[in-house]
Amino acid sequence: MIRKIAHIGVAVKNVKEAEKLYAEVLGLPITGREVSPDNKVSFIPLGDTSIELLESVEPDGAIARHIEKRGEGIHHIALEVDNIEKALEEMKAKGLALIDQKPRRGAHDAKIAFLHPKGTYGVLLELCEPKKQ
Repeated sequence: MIRKIAHIGVAVKNVKEAEKLYAEVLGLPITGREVSPDNKVSFIPLGDTSIELLESVEPDGAIARHIEKRGEGIHHIALEVDNIEKALEEMKAKGLALIDQKPRRGAHDAKIAFLHPKGTYGVLLELCEPKKQ
């Protein structure tokens, strides 16, 4: 069911400033940027996974609230799955609390859904099914 770590989401106050660390200091490429209704996102591939820098578009958005409570840093770990609907059914059947009962659209037009961290030892896990090519 779970294929790999798709990406690690990092909450930042300013994507452009955070990009400088990854690109200029660490020498990693920024391969794309997106703006969704909720976030500005920068994509940094690293091997078979990637890092996504996330900046809230709204001052009271989920990323902004996360930073207010916990500071900048790792926000979530995204796990790639083949069939997100089936994965959600299985997680729910195994007793995990779901934040998203049904998938929604995420970056790169992938289907995404989050598992509640109270059932995953404090880690916000995202299930991610990439858009079919």
